[in-house]
Formats: sequence, structure tokens, C-alpha cells
Amino acid sequence: MICEQPLNRFLDELASSAPTPGGGSAAAIMAAMGAALTSMVCNLTIGKKDYEAVEVPMREALAQSESLRGRLTAMIADDVRAFETLMAAYRLPKASEEDKRVRAEAIQQGLKHATDVPLACAAACLEVIEVTQRVAMIGNRGVISDAGVATLAAHAALRSAALNVDINVPQIKDVDFVRTRRARLIELLKRGAALSEETMQTVQGRL
Repeated sequence: MICEQPLNRFLDELASSAPTPGGGSAAAIMAAMGAALTSMVCNLTIGKKDYEAVEVPMREALAQSESLRGRLTAMIADDVRAFETLMAAYRLPKASEEDKRVRAEAIQQGLKHATDVPLACAAACLEVIEVTQRVAMIGNRGVISDAGVATLAAHAALRSAALNVDINVPQIKDVDFVRTRRARLIELLKRGAALSEETMQTVQGRL
């Protein structure tokens, strides 16, 4: 599994001429890092003196951030599989008219899947931003800067995932599919930007 290999090996593969892993996998791991940092802030708040009153919401936030970390880590491999499936469709034979029809349909299905995978990642990125916002307001001030790093990582990941949606939708012929995915992406980007900025203001105010 790609998510179980050493960091240096992953970075070497990311830097290589191989098409995968690529930007989609990088987006997922950036967001997973944001979730992990949010978990760290939670863990350094729970059980600490002067933070007894927020222990319950911090435990809830920790459970959410850890769930998100697991989901996003799995998305690293999801992105690789989506790309490889699409490339396999492009390699299908096109000798006969039937070959061309089958190939064209496979490509369209591959493009849709390669759009939905980063869109799901973008939605998970927003969830990271949302939980980090709550943590930033009540978490341990001694590590509040890490909540800022978490939201910046998740916001960067959201925008990165959006690029992987944007590169595929122009080639999709299903107008309704394109319309709904673009609308969802715009919604995610708008909310992500607003919440990330609010969180950074909270962090700056508590430094």
C-alpha cells in the first residue's frame, strides 16, 4: 500500500517521471497532515490543567480528526487507482467502430471517477477545516499555532484537490454531471476559504 511506505520513498515517487502518485495523492496527504495536527492539539489539551471544561468537545473533535485522517490517507491510493483506471481506458483498442464505442464509454466513466475521487477529497478537506476551527477556539494555547498550520494545510489541500476536478470536467460530455460537480466544488471552495480565514484570525488572536 502506498500509504504504508516510508516518507522518503513516497517523495521520491512523487518527484519521479511516473504519473502516479501525483497532485491528487499530494492533496490527500496534505489534508491528512492537517487532520493529524488537529489531533495533536486535541491530545495536548485533553487532561491538561485549565482545560477541564473543554475536555468533552475536545474528545469529540479528536475522534473526528482521527477518522478524517484515516479517510484521507486511504484517498492517497484512491487517487492512484482512479488515474490508472482512466489510463487503462485510453489504452483500449480502437480498431473497429465497436472498439471505439467501448473505449469512448470507458474513458467517460474513467473521467467521471477521476473527478469524483478528488471531489470527495475536497469535501474531506473542508471537514478538516471545520473541526480545526472548533479546536482553535478552545484548544491549548501553547500549541495553537499548530491549529493554524492544520487549517492552512487543509485549505491548500482543498484547493489542490479542486485542480484535479478542474482538469477532468472539460472532457466529460455528461452536462448534468459536470454542472453538479462544479456547483459542489464552488460551494466547498467558498466555505473552505471563509472558515480557514476565520480560523487563522482565531489563532492569531490567541498567540
